[in-house]
Amino acid sequence: MEDKAMLPTIRRSFSPFFSGLFDDDFFPVVKSRSSSTLPAVNIRESDKSFILELAVPGIDKKDLNIDISDDVLTISHETKTSSEVDQADGYKRKEFSYSSFCRSFYIPENVLTDKIGASYKDGILTVELPKDKEEKQKLTKQVKIS
Repeated sequence: MEDKAMLPTIRRSFSPFFSGLFDDDFFPVVKSRSSSTLPAVNIRESDKSFILELAVPGIDKKDLNIDISDDVLTISHETKTSSEVDQADGYKRKEFSYSSFCRSFYIPENVLTDKIGASYKDGILTVELPKDKEEKQKLTKQVKIS
C-alpha cells in the first residue's frame, strides 16, 4: 500500500456547479468575527512526530473538537451567541453571531494514533502525532497481466 501524505482535505457544503454563483463580485464578503473561515495551519515533520499548528485566536479551548475516525484527524469549532436588549423607550435590539470551521487531515500509517496529543497556548492549537519507532515493512510485488 502506498504511504498517504499528510495533506489537508476541505469539506465543501455545496456542489462545484454552484461555485461561481457566490463569487465575491456578486456577494461581497464582509470579514467579521461571525464569518466562517478556515484557520491557517503549519505542518512540520521531525524524526519523532508530525506537528500541526493551527491559528485559532479568540477561541476557547473548550470550544475546539479533535476527532479521529478512519485514519482522518478532524479539528472543528462551532460557536453560537445571542443577546436581546429591551429599552424603556420601546426599542428592542436582538443580535446573534455564529462561527465555525472544520479541517481534516489524513493520518500517515506510521503514526501512533492512540498517542496523539494536543495543547493550546496564545491562540495556537498544537497537535502532535507521534511516529511509530518501528518502520513498517513495505510490500513490493510485481503484478502480471493475464
